[in-house]
Amino acid sequence: MFDTLSDRLSATFKNLRGKGRLSEADIDGAAREIRIALLEADVALPVVREFIKQVKARSLGSEVSKALNPSQQVIKIVNEELIGILGGETRRLRFAKTPPTVIMLAGLQGAGKTTLAGKLGLWLKSQGHSPLLVACDLQRPNAVNQLSVVAERAGVAVYAPEPGNGVGDPVQVAKDSIEYARTKVHDIVIVDTAGRLGIDQELMQQAADIRDAVSPDEILFVVDAMIGQDAVNTAEAFRDGVGFDGVVLSKLDGDARGGAALSVAHVTGKQIMFASNGEKLDDFDAFHPDRMASRILGMGDMLSLIEKAEQTFSQEEAAKMASKLASSKGKEFTLDDFLAQMEQVRKMGSISKLLGMLPGMAQMKDQINNIDERDVDRTAAIIKSMTPGERQDPTIINGSRRARIAKGSGVEVSAVKGLVERFFEARKMMSRMAQGGGMPGMPGIPGMGGGPGRQKKQQKQAKGKRKSGNPMKRKAEEQAAAERREQAAAQGGAFGLPAGEPGKDFELPDEFKKFMG
Repeated sequence: MFDTLSDRLSATFKNLRGKGRLSEADIDGAAREIRIALLEADVALPVVREFIKQVKARSLGSEVSKALNPSQQVIKIVNEELIGILGGETRRLRFAKTPPTVIMLAGLQGAGKTTLAGKLGLWLKSQGHSPLLVACDLQRPNAVNQLSVVAERAGVAVYAPEPGNGVGDPVQVAKDSIEYARTKVHDIVIVDTAGRLGIDQELMQQAADIRDAVSPDEILFVVDAMIGQDAVNTAEAFRDGVGFDGVVLSKLDGDARGGAALSVAHVTGKQIMFASNGEKLDDFDAFHPDRMASRILGMGDMLSLIEKAEQTFSQEEAAKMASKLASSKGKEFTLDDFLAQMEQVRKMGSISKLLGMLPGMAQMKDQINNIDERDVDRTAAIIKSMTPGERQDPTIINGSRRARIAKGSGVEVSAVKGLVERFFEARKMMSRMAQGGGMPGMPGIPGMGGGPGRQKKQQKQAKGKRKSGNPMKRKAEEQAAAERREQAAAQGGAFGLPAGEPGKDFELPDEFKKFMG
């Protein structure tokens, strides 16, 4: 969603990085480019004005002029101001002292409230809660059935006593759901209300009546991140008509310009609490302003990636795989292990989204967007078409075996051969890293096991000091060395040894001399 904005900001910062000092004209030019980028992203004009005012004021102050790297300091200021307009700190749900906690969803029709109710229910369930979805949208056709289906897919309970389609009293359903939740021991109630096609006064009053009937602990306004400037107007109307405590962004994975996300928190004064960024029920998470700002500026989101990995991978399994890779050339790491790791990564979500969280990947977004997620399924099919013996020792896979595996997995023989070759290369690289070595083709890391650079250095040191090929120069070097030995004998041997004892002719290597002065 923020690709265009990210590209414009990256180009602006690239121009700044080439300058050792920043003049007022440089900062004015950068501010102008940032203003254009935000306006093109459909950010509300009052938000753009406030943002640019703050960035310019801080950039022209001593904060930047006295910095060792002025351009990096400007980027830091833009990052901090972005975090500010996105809401500052992460806002958490408020839970009732006495269960159940009541969460009411409100928003325009088509914003995705019903699906989001299921996503929120699944997310809360993963946090150890027992949520109950309540069908209070009795206006839209099949809204009650939709909520029941979503609840079943999420594995959470649903309360839907009325058929909907214009039949039933939503206020009474909401009121009865609280007692039902207490009876069935549900600690959270999520009330899905009817949406509106616009600022409908009658339905706005209905939402206010439901609010008064259940006294929700949280009222979440669900806003479609793709509707642009109108999101701000709608949010203000809901704030004045019903009131809400936090904002939930839906359809954040769309191709719109994303101005709503950058505007609604600043204009309404209510923070964004959750974001939905996909069609699957687990494409949903808490909204972190600092992480979103980092993504917009192309700096990745490593914290979210680490959290996803921690939720998917167990420490015990990770330690087991590391020990296999650290074994002799990693030969204990088999295709079965490779398949298990690949399936674990797949559970974390889309490969494209995972790669997009890495720093610097904004420059490769075209390649990332072109990744075929089905390649993982094809690789899994090839491995599963092998016998247990072939997975344990892929070296036994010959021509006839490759043909059989290719036929069983529905791919070309060359695909099987390519997979086995890539597996050996990947195992070799991962084994080298697990044993403390450098990446292939890169120098060894100081203090860690030998990479090629370290091996060459050791070979060079083993050859000892080279003598000059020029006879005159070599004679002068030998004479200078003899004079140094005589001087050492007169003053005492190396490292304080008395003259005449073993070690008197000891001489430091040239590599040490430059450090000893």
